[in-house]
Amino acid sequence: MEKLSRITPATIDVLDALLGASDSVWGLRIVALTGRPAGSVYPILERLERAGWAESEWEDAPERSGPRRRLYRLTSGGAEAARAAVGRAAAPRPSFQPKAAGA
Repeated sequence: MEKLSRITPATIDVLDALLGASDSVWGLRIVALTGRPAGSVYPILERLERAGWAESEWEDAPERSGPRRRLYRLTSGGAEAARAAVGRAAAPRPSFQPKAAGA
């Protein structure tokens, strides 16, 4: 599993959606859960897969009409890394306090 070079707020939203899922999640469901556009979510999912954080498979539901859906889930190492990344993003950041003039 590779370390992600950057973890944007959109990436945190996708990781949070995947962490909250009890099973594999349809890509458009992640779009709905995050409120992010598909043009942002799908490249993030591809990056997570390339890094080994997530894996996907095509849905096998012949009884369902419509196009096949791609289902995503975190790998075990990806889930651990995602929890850490989401935790860091949620942690309060120290605020910048400029020094008083003449101090």
